Amino acid sequence: MKKRVTLKGAAAAAMATAVFAAGTSVLAEQDPTVKEMVVNGEEVMTVVADPQPGVSELDKLYDGWLFRSEETQALQMDDFENPGMIFVEQAEEMWNTVEGSEGKSCASCHGDPSSMKGVRATYPKMSPSLGKLATIEMEVNNCRENRMGAEPWKYTGGKMTAMNALITLQSRGMPVDVKVDDAVRANWEHGKELYYARTGQLELSCANCHEQHYGERIRADMLSQGQINGFPAYRLKNGKLNSVHARFKGCVRDTRAETYKPGSQAFIDLELYVATRGNGLSVTGPSVRN
Repeated sequence: MKKRVTLKGAAAAAMATAVFAAGTSVLAEQDPTVKEMVVNGEEVMTVVADPQPGVSELDKLYDGWLFRSEETQALQMDDFENPGMIFVEQAEEMWNTVEGSEGKSCASCHGDPSSMKGVRATYPKMSPSLGKLATIEMEVNNCRENRMGAEPWKYTGGKMTAMNALITLQSRGMPVDVKVDDAVRANWEHGKELYYARTGQLELSCANCHEQHYGERIRADMLSQGQINGFPAYRLKNGKLNSVHARFKGCVRDTRAETYKPGSQAFIDLELYVATRGNGLSVTGPSVRN
């Protein structure tokens, strides 16, 4: 990953250490195995006690919801209160809107959005039509350009993220089950390399925050494990739905490094690796975060 001028030795270590502050973790306050996340009366999996071996150094997986305040948790447990659902409703309208030279909508080929059940739980994956590792955003634009004859959407734009949330919602409660076979193994290895690479002036990696310091505070916020099973996520901080790649970009920027662009091969590979770190957790998007 590209870097700006980096600090070396003791100076870098001291600067990085100063970022983290000891604090009371929700995981220290209670046994997370009994912390139930119930959405509209249905319980979803927020803890995996036996993660897939060989993927990460985590001995348990925790949904990011567990690291939020009770007020924020409550927003996600009620679709009438979840601000992310406003964008899902917008996507439902787009789903049925005819666009492009072929006179088609999403519904023309796929019928009801419920036909997307299970899709979010398995992506990123090898796409037969694209012939390469693909994200949901890539598949959406593939349909728009090659089946509808419509203009592609911006990778992290509002329309794309809303549509991703609608597709994600159909898989809510299903366990993440992203496969890594020979066709995408090199992508996964590259994503893992990026996850553990120290970058920027702070010389921090994804793992420094989300594997080694989760449950601690970074400034005023509490670090989670960085699981992406809840994306797209409505952030109270910016008042909109946020995509996985937009969050990656923000995290890399926070290390004071030059970052990759959303939709770049680097971020696609990183998404594949991070998705497998959460295998077994329930799909919970659209989630609510700080």
